[in-house]
Amino acid sequence: MLTAAVAFALTAAGVAVAGLRAHRRRFRSATRWFAVALLPAGLYLSGLFPVARTIGGELADWATDLVFSPRIWTGLALLAVSAALLVTTRLVARRRAVGGAESGPAAAGAAPARSAVAGSRAAPAGLTNAGATAPAAAAPKAAAPKSGRAGKRDDGLGDEFDDIEEILRRRGI
Repeated sequence: MLTAAVAFALTAAGVAVAGLRAHRRRFRSATRWFAVALLPAGLYLSGLFPVARTIGGELADWATDLVFSPRIWTGLALLAVSAALLVTTRLVARRRAVGGAESGPAAAGAAPARSAVAGSRAAPAGLTNAGATAPAAAAPKAAAPKSGRAGKRDDGLGDEFDDIEEILRRRGI
């Protein structure tokens, strides 16, 4: 009976505070206070106060034992070791996934140097300047007319396949 009186007194006090907040035109705060004010009555009417009391008592007992019990400290140490092992294995798996992707092409041979801009030629190995352009001899080769190849296609897709072949040739594929 005392639990019911306390629960409803807390609810009434919370509703009063919510009413004051609403009167001051602070409706968001009033709504929050009203939501919190409904909790004690809801806990009592649903029968969860004994559960909350049991959980609170068990947490209090655990906290007191935490200070004095080596068994609890051992358990916490085991939990910490377990968490560290799980995190470590996750990090190792990520590094192997990243390292495996990089070691695959390196084992097959060095990839040709590629420019960041589509359609441009890579600078020769001797030039390290980022603004260096390709030698003049490479430019006419890239601009060679494709008129001779387009006539050889009988399937009607001549220009499209020629473009694809040109791109593959530039990439060294």
